[in-house]
Amino acid sequence: MDSEQLKRSSQRWMSAALAAFVEGPEGYDFAVHHAGIATEHLLKAYLAGIHPALIVDGRHFDSLLHATGLGSHAGPLAKVKTIGLAEAHERVLKLLPKKIPIDKKALEPLADARNGVAHSAIHDATQAEAVFTICLRLVDPILEELKIDPNGYWGPYLVLHHKLVDEQVRKERVAAEALLVKARAMFEQRFGHMSRKERDVVLAAITRQPLLTMSREAPKQCPACGSQGWVAGEVNLYADASGLNEVYLVPYGFHCAACDLEVGSKLLIHLGDLNEDVLLDDDPYDYIDDEPPVDEDIFRGR
Repeated sequence: MDSEQLKRSSQRWMSAALAAFVEGPEGYDFAVHHAGIATEHLLKAYLAGIHPALIVDGRHFDSLLHATGLGSHAGPLAKVKTIGLAEAHERVLKLLPKKIPIDKKALEPLADARNGVAHSAIHDATQAEAVFTICLRLVDPILEELKIDPNGYWGPYLVLHHKLVDEQVRKERVAAEALLVKARAMFEQRFGHMSRKERDVVLAAITRQPLLTMSREAPKQCPACGSQGWVAGEVNLYADASGLNEVYLVPYGFHCAACDLEVGSKLLIHLGDLNEDVLLDDDPYDYIDDEPPVDEDIFRGR
């Protein structure tokens, strides 16, 4: 539960992961497994630096006792139960919502690859580079938050780190541009023969309601055809400068009914403002357990 120990452990596991990665396909299983552990330990280092209780399984009381300095009332420390990679990521994402470039959906390939190797010696070698790069992009902002020197953390593999990240970003930009080209062609095929007035009537009808079904949607202009599309995602609460909660939509996907542009979370960042959180008019108390404070004058019948 010690943040410094977790930082050191993360760096050792990441060095082993990079050493395995440069060996080529025969080392990719070790690479994705070790990188997954390194990422988990660094996420936990950030959480434990705030408070050790943030990395334990809240359902296990003995673990909470150890985390809060009451270990004398609990079982052996070796039996402490902590959270896994996915939950550690979810907690950090909630604490650093504007800084983590990998959302819950984008994390899945990494978690699947790490668990596949650990539990059944199975992984997809063709996806190893993409999975490995998820780790690198997730680790970078945590290093910054923890004020860890990247040169020391990545060591002799710093140049490789930069090349892998740059190459993944390049591939994503190409994929995003390909989606735009395809969507623009579809829009022209559907509506190119119509007059502007006819087109506006049809578009108003087909873009009125979102087609994606998640916890919440919000309208956004389509970067391909300019029609109204919809970003869909999950709702999060952020405190503003006064401490009051504001409700935001954290986008995980986009769809435009006019041109059939459909974008997943990984490519949203490359398409204008589609990945930016959307301020909603919703009441924050619809998303938290606490009831809003009671006005005492009203309560007393004044």
